[in-house]
Amino acid sequence: MSDDMALVREFACGQSEAAFETLVARHLDLVYSAARRRVGDAELAGEITQSVFILLARKAGSLNPRTILSGWLYRATGFAAADALKRRRRRQQREQEAYMQSRLNDSPAEDAWAQLAPLLETAMDSLGERERNAVVLRFLDGKSLAEVGAALGVSEEAARMRVSRALEKLRHYFGKRGVTLTAAAIAGAVAGNAVQAAPAGLSGQITAALLINPVVQGTAWMAMTKTIAMITLQKTVVTLTLAVAAGALLYVNHQAALLRRQVRTLEQTEAAQAGEIEAGRRERDAATHRLALLAAELAQAGSNRLELMKLRGEAAVLRAGAELAATDPAMKMLSDRVALLKQKLAQMPDKKIPELAFVTAKDWVDAAANADLSTDDGVRQALSKLREAAVNTFLNEMMKDAFKSYLAANGNILPANLQQLEPYFSAPVTDDMLARYQLLQSGTPDNNADLVKLATFADPDYDSNHGMSINGAWGGGFNHVLDAVQAAASAFAGDNNGQLPTDASQLTSYLKRPLDAATIQNYLNQLNASPPSTDLLTIAPAVQAYTTAHNGQYPQGAADLQPYITTPAQQAALQQLGGAKAK
Repeated sequence: MSDDMALVREFACGQSEAAFETLVARHLDLVYSAARRRVGDAELAGEITQSVFILLARKAGSLNPRTILSGWLYRATGFAAADALKRRRRRQQREQEAYMQSRLNDSPAEDAWAQLAPLLETAMDSLGERERNAVVLRFLDGKSLAEVGAALGVSEEAARMRVSRALEKLRHYFGKRGVTLTAAAIAGAVAGNAVQAAPAGLSGQITAALLINPVVQGTAWMAMTKTIAMITLQKTVVTLTLAVAAGALLYVNHQAALLRRQVRTLEQTEAAQAGEIEAGRRERDAATHRLALLAAELAQAGSNRLELMKLRGEAAVLRAGAELAATDPAMKMLSDRVALLKQKLAQMPDKKIPELAFVTAKDWVDAAANADLSTDDGVRQALSKLREAAVNTFLNEMMKDAFKSYLAANGNILPANLQQLEPYFSAPVTDDMLARYQLLQSGTPDNNADLVKLATFADPDYDSNHGMSINGAWGGGFNHVLDAVQAAASAFAGDNNGQLPTDASQLTSYLKRPLDAATIQNYLNQLNASPPSTDLLTIAPAVQAYTTAHNGQYPQGAADLQPYITTPAQQAALQQLGGAKAK
């Protein structure tokens, strides 16, 4: 039985004031800090802390002797905070508030702790009980690995591995939400910042709460009340004494505490680095297994070489292993193409969008697989495809769910702006992401109409249009350079008995904007290899005029295109197409 549980048993059996005093003093800061991170409000965190210690008083006699008390208190704090937040949301609904009144982190900070703090509690909740207890003991209680092992009933080495596995799971959790840090950085940030001093008067507030709580009665209540009151009195006396007589000693103690924390952080960093090495081995083995599965899938699928290359390329990106890529030319080719596309993107910072944080390895492979990365035109087309995948993920998998959560919490009333939607996303999003979209409705949503649309483009010539209703997202790419070449080729054909141009120089007088000759020639080669119908060529200028007027969006039918028809030949071609959607 641990020292904590011995004190719990002593309190439960004999209402020991000294035992409860020690428990509160030992764990008060931990409980308050966890509560405050979850709710972001000091006053509410204090109320949660009171309820947790009341719960401890009620449950003291029924706790298993093998319970890790700090882990139990941490978990109880999570439940109490969740209940408190539910009550607060209900109160906000009754008052018809349009959005949540408190958030843990209003603006992103550059340091690791500022990135981790808003996500730490949900990340901890995702761990299993044994791993969570290991993290609490090691980083929140500040125990050595030997002490962690003793508390968990395992060896010091087993405790080290358990802590390392937990850190790796936290690293993976944070990484999926856009926070990329090493396990060592996570360990240092949590150890140095996760526990902060509770307000000086909180012990007294807990005592006051116990006075009016009907479930804590008799000698047990008296013991707790006296204990917490004694803690408050003792802290007050010590504070006054130190303030009068020991200013210098405070400084010395502060410096000693800093040194102890630095030593502890170094120890934890060493453990985390060992964990990272082990995690790297596991990632390598997992990637090898993934490659074997992909190869098996291909064997079943048949002889589709393109799918083979894409599947192998995805495995190469996931593994990021030059060693494996070197043994397979097809995989190495795709891995190299993805690396080249990333390099091109780094050279074109204006073509980046913040939603690229959500693209997958498969998205990169799909964008790079068939792109001509030797030309500016080809690179920009590939980046357009990559951005399209990122925005589709952001709208269809993230923003749609965020809207549904917001509507459920706010009486089916839409937010006044997209920034109010931010707390309802399942993963962290930034103001830069939300600023790229326009909210189209207010009040009660119309489920049959667009709710949001993309308002800005990273590339005016190669990008995609996107929108979303409450039921899902839509989107499609555009290429204004191709549109311009097709319109010019259509005008040339009209003057040359339907004959398409074959050389870029033939379009010089027909183009309405300057274009690179090599790019023009490339598109002309594509047109002549698979020529469009005469009718489509005829209405190409009208299609270009429509897309220019509608931010790259293509017409959906003859009615959309009719206002842009300017000649009898175009009108006849449109009628010949029978009102089919323009391509």
